[in-house]
Amino acid sequence: MVPARASATTPSDTPKPGLRERKKIKTRRAIRRTAYRLFEELGYDATPVGRIAEAADVSPSTFFRYFPTKEDIVLTDEYDALLAAGIRARPHDEPLVDSLRQGALAALRQLAGQDRTDLRRRGRLIRDVPAIRGRTAEMAARDTAAISAILAERTGRPADDLELRVIGAAAVAGLQEALLHWAEDGCTTRLEDLIHRAMDVLARGLAV
Repeated sequence: MVPARASATTPSDTPKPGLRERKKIKTRRAIRRTAYRLFEELGYDATPVGRIAEAADVSPSTFFRYFPTKEDIVLTDEYDALLAAGIRARPHDEPLVDSLRQGALAALRQLAGQDRTDLRRRGRLIRDVPAIRGRTAEMAARDTAAISAILAERTGRPADDLELRVIGAAAVAGLQEALLHWAEDGCTTRLEDLIHRAMDVLARGLAV
């Protein structure tokens, strides 16, 4: 492996979003939470985009600016960006699995109670809705590419390096399975503990 760079970005070094971006995040969250509430009341398939937009007090065109399809409400959220920032902030001389573990936990710590509720709803919808489950490969590919790019930054390897892609894909799969397990068991186990268990599997080389 190419020697690591001398320093890593710390969370305090990460640029804070401006007012315009904060307003976008607030609107995106409001639409998503409205949608999740309606999905629970009416069912996913019985909730049209127009109903979500009306309940969120936005126009359909505004809805589609934030979410190109109804599935994207579930397949995109703020955790993905927090995860990327958390991994990028880890020391470059840290073992990769430790950076993935600590980055995931750091992202989770930044989620407030309502955000965690949304994360649980996301897991249940991925599990229960065929239209969403059918697009999880697309979501996994996107997240794998993002993690691989971050690992490439710290190792000096190209972002399409096969080993980095395998590590990224394994991390994404592990985190998704931890999320699904958490949603399925009614959140009786701490999500942090499930993330540790998932990353332990990677750390010991997928042995059982």
